[in-house]
Amino acid sequence: MKVLIATKNQGKIEGAKRALLNYYNDVEIKGIPVDSNVGEQPVDDEIYIGAKNRVKNLKKYAKENNINADLYLSIESGINKLLGRWMITNIALIEDNKEFESYGTSPSFPVPERLVQDIINTDLSQVMNNIFEKDEERHNKGGGIQLLTHDKVSRIDLTEMAFIMALTKYINGDSWK
Repeated sequence: MKVLIATKNQGKIEGAKRALLNYYNDVEIKGIPVDSNVGEQPVDDEIYIGAKNRVKNLKKYAKENNINADLYLSIESGINKLLGRWMITNIALIEDNKEFESYGTSPSFPVPERLVQDIINTDLSQVMNNIFEKDEERHNKGGGIQLLTHDKVSRIDLTEMAFIMALTKYINGDSWK
């Protein structure tokens, strides 16, 4: 199975590949960075919109460059006020060549009220860099969640879970579609 994902971030690529390998054999995944057409720090619905835009832009890039794939993936992280509480959530989106779409979310984690406006005005990474030591390795692999969970959960784990949730419409055939 040939898969394109709208990122060059190795942690996100690894998480997506882990999710796919739970259900498919012989997965080849290639990362291609494309724009989300939303702000650096998506808020509420912009998280889904950014993920959707990335898949749209990825498919356009693939068509313009004669790249064929079976699935097109993206993942967007943002801050949202789900259930009246601020939290960070990842939304994974999967689309095939027939425009069939599915999406899923990662587990979310709470944001202290005192940090919400700073995160919205800049982004989570910048706020975390101000609170914790800046660490490029964290940005590329484990993500801020690895710091917050004291190495129990990584960005790869969150990405894998979000894509497993997004795969539910694919792996259950017509019964869940």
